[in-house]
Amino acid sequence: MFSLHGTAIGGGIVIGRARVLESRRFDVARYHVQPERQPGEVARLEAALRDVKGELGTLAEHLPDDAPHEARALLEVHAMILDDPLLVDAARSQILDHGWNAEWALASQADALAHQFEELDDIYLRERGRDVQQVADRVLKSLSGSGGWPLARGEPAIFVAADIAPGDMLALKSALGFAIDLGGTTSHTAILARSMNVPAVVGLACGSELIRDDEWIILDGDNGVLIVAPDEAILAEYRNRQAAMRLEREKLKRLIHVPATTLDGVSIQLHANIELPEEAEQAREAGAAGVGLFRSEFLFMGRRDLPSEDEQFEAYRLALKGMGGAPVTIRTLDIGADKALDPSVAPTAANPALGQRAIRYCLAEPEMFLVQLRAILRASGCGPVRLLIPMLAHSHEIDQTLRLIEQARAQVQARGQPFDPAMPVGGMIEVPAAALSVNLFVRRLDFLSIGTNDLIQYTLAIDRTDHTVAALYDPFHPAVLRLISMTIRAGRRAGKPVAVCGELAGDPMATRLLLGMGLSEFSMHPASLLLVKREILLSDVGQLSHKVSRLLNTDDPVRVQAGLARLRLDPHRPA
Repeated sequence: MFSLHGTAIGGGIVIGRARVLESRRFDVARYHVQPERQPGEVARLEAALRDVKGELGTLAEHLPDDAPHEARALLEVHAMILDDPLLVDAARSQILDHGWNAEWALASQADALAHQFEELDDIYLRERGRDVQQVADRVLKSLSGSGGWPLARGEPAIFVAADIAPGDMLALKSALGFAIDLGGTTSHTAILARSMNVPAVVGLACGSELIRDDEWIILDGDNGVLIVAPDEAILAEYRNRQAAMRLEREKLKRLIHVPATTLDGVSIQLHANIELPEEAEQAREAGAAGVGLFRSEFLFMGRRDLPSEDEQFEAYRLALKGMGGAPVTIRTLDIGADKALDPSVAPTAANPALGQRAIRYCLAEPEMFLVQLRAILRASGCGPVRLLIPMLAHSHEIDQTLRLIEQARAQVQARGQPFDPAMPVGGMIEVPAAALSVNLFVRRLDFLSIGTNDLIQYTLAIDRTDHTVAALYDPFHPAVLRLISMTIRAGRRAGKPVAVCGELAGDPMATRLLLGMGLSEFSMHPASLLLVKREILLSDVGQLSHKVSRLLNTDDPVRVQAGLARLRLDPHRPA
């Protein structure tokens, strides 16, 4: 018996036999093709591309009615990659200009594109390199003439693999859960597993190499643990945990329509983070009172051209429609110069985290920014929209942004298109300088949203995706907590709403801490909504505020952890 640890995606605990799937990234032969055979080699590549596009189209066409909302959108993303000139045209050039075989031409270009994504600072965008690799692997399978995995055969099982593309996940009808070597919380594999409510752990590194087919394994999707060949005592313990969790999930469903109000009558807003317009309806069905963070990057990535104003407007309108009249907060483009539309000619920043990203990039490209601002303004004419500006740090950035918003308003008004002239404009607090200068922000903006993921990384100078320092990534570091607390207090004094939209908002272990700081708006992945709501319903803000105030006065991380443990006890129990 041994255990492996990875990144928890959720879904609970499952016990079953392992089905180890062969690695999708197999060795690719490289050889030169004679000039007279090169057109035939291009034709072979194009036939494989058509086959894969047909497979994805068939999967999308035959999705069952109960398929996750994200499924069709993720299949469309992979289909778009098959048309990406940076992949397809470049592979053709490798064949015709350099004489390489189709397999090597495609694989080498996919590797180059994936590497460019891996260099990006943004965690969500970095994972898009996996999508390129997954699509390329599917095409390589077609080129080799080998069939796919035996996806739906035999008894239900826990599938173990180096990586699994969303299309393959949807075809794994007998999946009890997924154990994946690659990927993180924002990979499409993780997004789809969450929406399927299937237990999953990613980032296991070498699970597919260590686990034998047909071994009994325990997959704990909530704690990121995989236990291989468990003994009877461990099996009995996890079966008990399974039963308790099933009962708990049924109880949680009863909270969907219960107002998020604390024991002492404080009303809390629970919003959802989404990445695709189709996810809005899922968020509403999970009980979200609005969308606190709609990432707009999906419209811009994986393409050489800019999305048009109408294309952006339609995506925002669909999100509003999915929320059925609840507010939607749209974050403007959060990519950088190293993430330009044509990565083949874009320079790579030496340190993307500190470079021209987010609002800095948008202000450097005002025409592109104005297109997005006009689309968001037009969407505000279809329902309640809040506009959110990422990574603000300087007063002149606020000034320039507000001037461009006014310019976009005048342009939309001149066309006679409807929009909300009072659409709220807010800023993200992601940089320590912004938190320390928060009084400037609350004077100039309508609301604030704390992006704890970046705030923690910038405060502690730690990239949590770097395994050599990931253990030092501490959301509860005293310095981080003080920056969050001072931002919330400044907003309350100025009468401006403050939300937390980073992962800390969706962590039930942090709910009472944030309530005690005075937070009244949380935004998180829809899967976390009910867990956080339960914590809210059992909390007394009046009592928590005194305990949290004392906790924030300590500089000792050990004492902070002890204080957090006391907060997580019954709120009526003495601290």
